[in-house]
Parts: sequence; C-alpha cells; structure tokens
Amino acid sequence: MAVKVFLDEKDIPRQWYNLAADLPTPLQPPLGPDGKPITPDMLAPVFPMNLIEQEVCTDRWVDIPEGILDLLYRWRPSPLYRAKYLEEVLDTPARIYYKNEGVSPPGSHKPNTAVAQAWYNKEFGIKRLVTETGAGQWGSALAFSCAILGLECKVYMVRISFDQKPFRRLMMETWGANCVASPSSETNAGRTILQEMPDTPGSLGIAISEAIEAAVSDTTGQTRYALGSVLNHVMLHQTIIGLEAKKQLEKIGEKKVDVVVGCAGGGSNFAGLSFPFVADKIAGAQIKIIPVEPTSCPTMTRAPFSYDHGDTAKMTPLLPMHSLGHGFVPPPIHAGGLRYHGMAPLVSQAIVEGLMEPLALHQVECYEAAIQWAKTEGFISAPETSHAIAAVIREAKQAKEEGKEKVILFNWSGHGLMDLTGYQAFLEGKLVDYPLPDEEMQKSIASMDGLPKPSTAKSGKW
Repeated sequence: MAVKVFLDEKDIPRQWYNLAADLPTPLQPPLGPDGKPITPDMLAPVFPMNLIEQEVCTDRWVDIPEGILDLLYRWRPSPLYRAKYLEEVLDTPARIYYKNEGVSPPGSHKPNTAVAQAWYNKEFGIKRLVTETGAGQWGSALAFSCAILGLECKVYMVRISFDQKPFRRLMMETWGANCVASPSSETNAGRTILQEMPDTPGSLGIAISEAIEAAVSDTTGQTRYALGSVLNHVMLHQTIIGLEAKKQLEKIGEKKVDVVVGCAGGGSNFAGLSFPFVADKIAGAQIKIIPVEPTSCPTMTRAPFSYDHGDTAKMTPLLPMHSLGHGFVPPPIHAGGLRYHGMAPLVSQAIVEGLMEPLALHQVECYEAAIQWAKTEGFISAPETSHAIAAVIREAKQAKEEGKEKVILFNWSGHGLMDLTGYQAFLEGKLVDYPLPDEEMQKSIASMDGLPKPSTAKSGKW
C-alpha cells in the first residue's frame, strides 16, 4: 500500500486551471459604488495590471511562468498521503487521501499564490507589498515570498490572532516583514474602528481596509496590495494543488474520487484542491464536494448570496458572494483563517449552481477530530484544517454504515505548530462552541440592505 505518493519536479503542472471558463452560469462582475461593473483600470491603484488581467480572465488554462515554477520547486510538487492509520482506527472501507500542503516553508498552502503574486508585482516594477492576515498563515506566506524576491512587506494582523499567535508574527519578522496588530492607529480605517470599538478582537474585513488604505495612499506608486484568498486570481494559483492530486491518484491506480473536502474561510485552499474536480463534476462525474466552515461564521450555510464589500470600510468593489455583511465581526474562535464574512465569488457561484454541499461544524468537534488525527496520522493540524478532518471522519463513518468503498480526498492545508494555544484551551476544557445567534446574524446582514442583488440563476443540472 502506498502511504506517500510523490511526483518528480518534471511532473509539476505547468498551467493553472480557471473554473470561470466552465461554470454553467457565468460569474457575475464586481461592481463599483455606482452599481456598474468596474473596469480593470479602476483596480490599478490596488493591483498590478498583470494580476488584474488574470482576475478577469476566462481562459480555461493559464500558463505558469518559468520564474514562478522556479520559486515553487522549493516545496512542490507536494506529497499525497494515504491516511491508512486513521482508516484502521475508524474501521472504514473508505480510502482517505490528503494533499500535504504543510511542507511549504511557511507551513501552509498560502505560498502557492504568495510567490506568484510577489513575482507578478516585481515584474510590474512594484517595490513593496502590503496585506492583512487572520491566523497568520497568509502573512507568513507573503513575508516569505517577498524575502526571496527582494520586496518589502507589511502585514496588518487581526488583533485576536496577533495576541494568540505571537510566533506567527515572529515568523513574518524573521523573513523581514513589518507586522502590526489590526485595527491599528496607522490608518484612518483603523483609528475609526478603535474609536467605536476600542476592545474589538478585529476582523479580516477591518485588516483588509487598513491594508488597502496603506497601499493606495503611497504617493510614490511603488506599493500594491496582495490578497490571500477570495479573488479569482488567488483561486487560480491554488489549483496546482488539485492538478497535482489528480496526477498522484492516477499514479497509484485510483480511477475516481467520490468525496472532495476542504475547509473554507475565503475559499483558497478548498478551491485549490476542488476546482479541478468541480470541472469533472460539470463534465458528468459523480463527486460530492464539501467546503467546511465554522458554525460561528456560517457564510456558506446560512448567509445570503448578495453583492457586498470585501472589507469593513467599503474600500473594495462589491463582489457577488455569500456574505454575513461587511461589518460582521466573528467570535474569537481559534480558527482565525475561517473568520471572514464573505466567500470567494467563484466558490459562491458554484454553491448557487448546486455543485457543492457546504457544511458548518462546531469547533469542539473539529478539535476532537484534530486530536484523533494527531494520535493516528501523527501530524498536528492547523485549527482551520481540523474542520476538513472532522468532515472526512463523518464521511468515512458513513461509508462504513453504507458498506461502501469510497475514495475520500481532502486538503491538509497546513500544520498547527504555531497554533498550540488553541490545543491548550481544548485540552484544558476551556474551548466552547460558538454557534452564531440568528439575531446577531440578521443585524449584520442588514448592512447589505440597499446594495445590488446578484442573480441566483442556475442551470438546474445539480
């Protein structure tokens, strides 16, 4: 039995896959403040034009430049593992495979797009990048990428994670980045929030506002903003995960995949694994595709599909996505990377289409799954990844009940070695579940009143 499946460097995918080319109901455009579709030049102060071109691209395949491949070779292709030790404990007929994205230098899937974005910015003549980070995985990835490409990097880190995860901040600083807690007193957006809510735990929406403000206010024009999830070009760069997984499964003789699972905050690691399999489903394959989120931030499972801003200060265009409202501040759960109010438009449209079956789980069940994983497979998982593990365990148990051999594939999107305070809280019995109260959700959703509504048209095939 193959426990680990490797690819040679020569087998690395040389193109990214773009789901926008194959969605049965096309993606709806981002809108400006006037409710009209934005033009590429409106994004120019925020992103370099070469990435804007990818954002609006509808080609099915996009070539990966040799310069980016050379950066990716540091850890890619990443190994595919079979979770045989977990299978044995669960006594399941299912075969469970996971893509190990924790082998990258920062320890997560995030560098797949961070190195690409840094490379494209450098090609465009940009000198410094500014961004936000939730749990710190994205900030670490961009700090690493800027370090190896010689760019300056500044990261606004959500306050609750800044306090809970000091070693993530130290990782960023080791790679030369400047990391500050958000909201901060450095930006108008941050100062406004601190005046209103001086004790706020912060949110990704707030940190995004600060980062964009810092980028566009640089009068030299040498600063741009980088985003670790949500946008189309980020989803595109991450599809190298699923494309590699397909080659690896084929290498060991697996004919088909029955279930594909990934945790989803903004959508990038889930999309990276699942989108190549969504293409198969669109073409007729029978695959259950499950994005998993926390019950405290139920974007996909309870929030409406709406046009909304990606940030609290409404500096971003209006995006068609499942959203809890741009002013939403999630409870301070330990899966900081899943505390985002919106979901990637491409993922959201696929959910509307019926191509995916989103699932929300309580954090205690997820930590229980992570502990079982650590005691079988051995790896200590990021709190975000634990949501995928919990869903996989559910699917494996269901396969046992049904007496069916199933192939379950998921994205092990990063290690939890910088997140041990969450494990400590769980082991000491201090972690509790935070199901989002309906009245709180309705209050937050009200912030979208008056905004344009996207079409919920779908092909009706799924």
